[in-house]
Amino acid sequence: MNLPDIIANDLEAIRSRKPLIHSITNLVVMNETANAILCLGALPVMAHAKEEVEEMVGWAGALVLNVGTLEPDWIEAMEMAGKRANERGIPVILDPVGAGATRFRTESCKRLMESVKVSIVRGNAAEVATLAGLSAEIRGVESMSAADGAGMIAGEFASKTGITAAITGAVDVVCDGKRTALISNGHAMMGKVVGTGCISNTIVGSFAAVNDDPFLAAVGGLTTFGIAGETAAKAAPEKPGTFHVELYNALYAVRPADIRANAKVEIQGL
Repeated sequence: MNLPDIIANDLEAIRSRKPLIHSITNLVVMNETANAILCLGALPVMAHAKEEVEEMVGWAGALVLNVGTLEPDWIEAMEMAGKRANERGIPVILDPVGAGATRFRTESCKRLMESVKVSIVRGNAAEVATLAGLSAEIRGVESMSAADGAGMIAGEFASKTGITAAITGAVDVVCDGKRTALISNGHAMMGKVVGTGCISNTIVGSFAAVNDDPFLAAVGGLTTFGIAGETAAKAAPEKPGTFHVELYNALYAVRPADIRANAKVEIQGL
């Protein structure tokens, strides 16, 4: 079976099985990520209280952790939820938003990676480079530059940690230390709307809920999201506000046939 078929079949599985995606995510994007999960075909829940996260993970098909608006209690809740997810054998996806910008963010991400078995880290090049111990510049939560290319950063991170790295940019890169994927789907308008990076984590989490291979799940999620971004841009050229709405419409409308026809993925090492 070729890769577009695998992604298309996983999309069908998401819509037939409707896995619950538990997101402990930032306050800026809760609404956006919940809508995106629902439009794709999975079910969202946003629960971050320490008193309930372990119980909520008991119902989930994947756990997505996003450190965008950190509080000490949230990190503790993420750690509790992550350990419970590990006990249940469900995937954990980490978005290290702004890692490298402050010591609190960087140390919190490292703490989570040390205490929880994370399946996939999805971030920009500077965030992933920071966690790999490489040179990077980040301002606020935006990547300014990384001294090395995304492919090298992803490979270095995956080799050091054993975690699949997914770096989003003009070309998305996914690497698990053995296989590398270059994904050319997507559109520049995706960078004009707050929350698209965070949304991509929940899409990846939805695919991870139906595919046990973190590499294939990350590739499937980013490819599908990229195709949706292309569709939305056609409906709303140069209109960020309208594009935001059309992105949900495109996620809802994307079909397995669209994946098979439009996936732009180059795989090395498969």
